Amino acid sequence: MKRLLVRGTNWLGDAVMTTPALMRLRERFPDVCIALLTPEKLEQLWLHHPAVDEVITFSPGQGVFSVAGKLREGKFEAALVLPNSPRSALEAFLARISSRIGYAQPWRNFFLTQTVAPRPDAVKMRKRTVSEIKTLIGSNPKAGTRTPPFSQSGNQARDYLHLAAALGASAEPLLATLAVSPEEVAAARQKFGLTRVSDPILGLNPGAEYGPAKRWPVERYIAVAKEIQRRRNCAWILFGGNNDVEQTNQIQSALGGPEVVNVGGKTSLRELMSLMKLCRLFLTNDTGPMHVAAALSVPVVAIFGSTSPDLTGPFPANDSRLQIVASSAPCSPCFLRECPIDFRCMNGIGIEAVVESVLRCQ
Repeated sequence: MKRLLVRGTNWLGDAVMTTPALMRLRERFPDVCIALLTPEKLEQLWLHHPAVDEVITFSPGQGVFSVAGKLREGKFEAALVLPNSPRSALEAFLARISSRIGYAQPWRNFFLTQTVAPRPDAVKMRKRTVSEIKTLIGSNPKAGTRTPPFSQSGNQARDYLHLAAALGASAEPLLATLAVSPEEVAAARQKFGLTRVSDPILGLNPGAEYGPAKRWPVERYIAVAKEIQRRRNCAWILFGGNNDVEQTNQIQSALGGPEVVNVGGKTSLRELMSLMKLCRLFLTNDTGPMHVAAALSVPVVAIFGSTSPDLTGPFPANDSRLQIVASSAPCSPCFLRECPIDFRCMNGIGIEAVVESVLRCQ
């Protein structure tokens, strides 16, 4: 085999969780050209990545026939389809790639030449119903902080590794890996006025694209940042996407001073990554930038409420640079975008628990 296509995932955090599988594929096929098909919004993520030789992108409105036509030009001999969607398998089928490998799923098995059964210990995320949530909290109303260790046998990164093993790659866990150059870091420091900010610099990411159920209250982030500043005399970079600007502005107003740099809604993906590399630590909700920071070897403190660190946390969780603060609410994880009751999973996580995790992780 000379050319292998990997159909990548569509979301930032999921994409980062595929990097151990990509590295295992590179290990297995050192001389094969590995091309990655990815949404154009994630193209910059793969710059300088050691496992990827070529990046092929598609736009949000681009149809499956258009994508398949682009893939036919690549003359690929095999395709590894990481997402579970029918469309991702159909793209490889219409591209006439002779060997097409992916997980067995209804409505798409016909498009694959080799279907892979789920891992025996695979865990499928399922949203809880309101009735289930009320039953769970009725039997155990308390909520606080759950402490490690966390089992990651069901982590999504393992699912991608299992697929790579169908091509003969090792399924043994690896740290997620991304790369930025020193020149990119220096340029980002200059552009965002960080040349006059003294170390240590900590990152704070208060948003979450999935929905409000994944966001620890902004007031608590402010309280944590003030306490850390009092104890460590540090600077902060406030991170966020276009939908998080209100939150980063609120935190900036509360903290004040030149040692707080707000880049919410102002960065490209490469600039986001470069600014993360300046940080001594990254404090965040469970969201895509959490995975990016961990893959850049930046120490991370991650807060989990409605979601599960076992399934979607940075992988593997035994890395000493990672501190997870998770809810012990009986209804957690519910995987809902909005809490249908009283947000006890996040409200049960106290300020001091997060402060102590930040201090341990620096």
